[in-house]
Amino acid sequence: MQDTKYNELTPREKQVIEAKGTEPPFSGEYDEFYETGTYVCRRCDAPLYRSEDKFDARCGWPAFDDEIAGAVKRLPDPDGHRIEVECVQCGGHLGHVFLGERLTAKDTRHCINSLSMKFIPSK
Repeated sequence: MQDTKYNELTPREKQVIEAKGTEPPFSGEYDEFYETGTYVCRRCDAPLYRSEDKFDARCGWPAFDDEIAGAVKRLPDPDGHRIEVECVQCGGHLGHVFLGERLTAKDTRHCINSLSMKFIPSK
């Protein structure tokens, strides 16, 4: 079996990505960030979300109404009320997805921790 190499994480990033934590609302670097590009997993660099799917949900975390096809896995959250999203490639915790809020035409809000992602600007 081959060892998988991941990017080095800070203690705060590990707490969110590996221990399924949540960064405080309105504290993340991508909350009010609207440049053109792609958001990738901070742990493994897998593409997750496109900037054109980001919107201002005023929830305190970056919000997207769609993911890159096949990039995230949806799981029942242990709290029994939410749906957790993880990176398909490395299993890192990203945040939660909410349905039925009517905030966009897609009626979906991926509420994602900035600490779980890195932004790659379009060329």
